[in-house]
Amino acid sequence: MSIDAFFWEDQTMFKTFCKYVSLNVLGMIALSCYILADTFFVSQGLGTNGLTALNLEIPIYSFIHGTGLMIGMGASSKFSILKGQNKHDRANHTFMYALYLGAFFAIVYVLIGLFFCEPLLALFGAQDAVMDLSLVYLRTILSFAPFFISNNIVLCFVRNDGSPQLSMAGMIIGSFSNILLDWFFIFPCGWGMFGAAFATGLAPIISLCITSMHFLQKKSTFHVSRCTFSMPQALQIVSMGLPSLVTEAASGIVIILFNMLFMHLDGNTAVAAYGIVANISLVVLSVFTGIAQGIQPIISKAYGQQNHRALQKTYGYAIKTMLVYAIVVFLFLVWKSNGITTIFNSQQNEHLQVLANQGIVLYFIACPFAGFNIITSITFSSTQLTVYGQILSLLRSLILIVPMALLLAFTLGIPGVWLSFPVTEILVSLYGFTLIKKNLYSL
Repeated sequence: MSIDAFFWEDQTMFKTFCKYVSLNVLGMIALSCYILADTFFVSQGLGTNGLTALNLEIPIYSFIHGTGLMIGMGASSKFSILKGQNKHDRANHTFMYALYLGAFFAIVYVLIGLFFCEPLLALFGAQDAVMDLSLVYLRTILSFAPFFISNNIVLCFVRNDGSPQLSMAGMIIGSFSNILLDWFFIFPCGWGMFGAAFATGLAPIISLCITSMHFLQKKSTFHVSRCTFSMPQALQIVSMGLPSLVTEAASGIVIILFNMLFMHLDGNTAVAAYGIVANISLVVLSVFTGIAQGIQPIISKAYGQQNHRALQKTYGYAIKTMLVYAIVVFLFLVWKSNGITTIFNSQQNEHLQVLANQGIVLYFIACPFAGFNIITSITFSSTQLTVYGQILSLLRSLILIVPMALLLAFTLGIPGVWLSFPVTEILVSLYGFTLIKKNLYSL
């Protein structure tokens, strides 16, 4: 069923919602397993130092992934809006602008990998053996930045071009390939940290091979063509996609800040404990991102056609789905916190176990509020109300979380650092609720 077929019957709308969201959620869960697989195998093969080193890299990966999503989500939202308005040539030009932007940012990340890895990791707190392990991983990941970015762009366009199944297949096959290659490179090959990074870098290449079928089967309504680069159009794409970058970067910025605070409060063991919680968070939050990205082509299409009822209904479905998932996952994590922590604690470090268990219980109070904020910010961006999406994203990633973490760490210690995330998301969600009521439901 294409988005064009999703006209005004509630049953049809719900089926379209389920199709796009379910496929995208599955794909995002698989995509988030990139780092989670690394975390598990590195913890088994390299212990606490490896786990600490890997956690220092996650922010950089979040920025690379977020850059690809920013371009892909922004450009594909514009693509869907223009198609809804029957402006097919301009829609195709949007794809070319996305490729130009992707190439620019890819070059930037590769240059960082060549010249700035060591001072960057020193800034994050890496020392001695942790520094050596971190350098290997980071340099390898940054060298694959062109493939991470281009993969996210193509995934977004293929999904918005009526092939959500193929987009999901690319994400899932790429991710499971990463898991298998992780094990193979770390253990049979004995490549250690390089093996983990190399496996992760190959995953988007495998995903691109899958999504290329969209072009080979001649289903694509977008293609490579001559197009003069337009700075205003590029800036509009960046503006529409910025909440996606900020959402991903938010986790990276928070991880950098939390790493520094945990290192100051309790050393490497606390950083390793946070690494466990942060990696679980990547998977949990990926479902919220999957819901948001799943409704994005529907929202953009409905907005382009001025179908406000369909827009509101789709948003409502997304919020209800998110709430059910958030409550279930929070209860499960609290119930199984000790068992989950044990999986990543290969050295049976008792202090690591206590800190990680505490973190899981306190940190994931944020679940329903973070889900609401992610879905709402992407919804605003998909309707060209980009400023509201940007405000929500910036509030949760920088403006509130940084002072809140510093304040609560100073007053409550380690529990305060854990609690800063849910407190921030709760405050942002209160503001987001007023924005969505005023702007979305007044259309």
